[in-house]
Amino acid sequence: MDIFQSIILGVIEGFTEFLPVSSTGHLIVASKFLGLEQNSVNKAFEVIIQFAAILAVILNYKEKFTLQKIILWQKITLAFIPIGAIGFLLSHQVKALFSIKIVAIMFIVGGIVFIIAEKFYNETQNHIQDIEQVSYKQALLIGLAQVFALIPGTSRAGSTILGAMFVGLSRTASAQFSFLLAFPVMCATTGYDILKHYKEFTDLNLITLLIGFIVAFIVAYLTIKLFLKFLEKFTFITFGVYRILFGAILLIWFV
Repeated sequence: MDIFQSIILGVIEGFTEFLPVSSTGHLIVASKFLGLEQNSVNKAFEVIIQFAAILAVILNYKEKFTLQKIILWQKITLAFIPIGAIGFLLSHQVKALFSIKIVAIMFIVGGIVFIIAEKFYNETQNHIQDIEQVSYKQALLIGLAQVFALIPGTSRAGSTILGAMFVGLSRTASAQFSFLLAFPVMCATTGYDILKHYKEFTDLNLITLLIGFIVAFIVAYLTIKLFLKFLEKFTFITFGVYRILFGAILLIWFV
């Protein structure tokens, strides 16, 4: 992997990790276009840039990472349990699902679901604006919705945002809960991948790794802020349309 490739993957990871468009799907497609094999060394690189995205969440929401917010984190932990348990038990089956065709199909399905969800989303209804007001029951339901993210191309952010909207959160609050819920999920997956691929880190070029990390961190940090600004004026229809178009292009191009 050269510096140009590391920058491209860093931008893609940082931009797509917290948007409802599937970062994994985009990284798979980008790697194919860049001629990068899905080998253990490149997987180790992806682990590092995902860690950069985790740090971006911490920096954006540093006031939430205190002991005073213990109740909020109890709810987030509860929401994490379903995907943590099912992902651990069915890890081999999940990996077997990875293919461009499945990613493309799930992009389209997810896009359709977002458009339908927006059609039935009642703007006049009172929605939860503060994520600390989320109940334990709502947190669990959001966590159950997140399980769908185990299907490649579904999008962890997309699943949690839709789940949050369905249980009564505003668009902005749904996105914010999704950001924080990403922390335990990504810590668990990143930690597991580090243990699994630690030998490959010695084969990575330090400069390439550092550049990818910095790019992913900066882009993720800015994306979180810009995404919330976007939701103040717009709906998720744009993401739904994008997912459908992107999925269709993948089916035509690769399948």
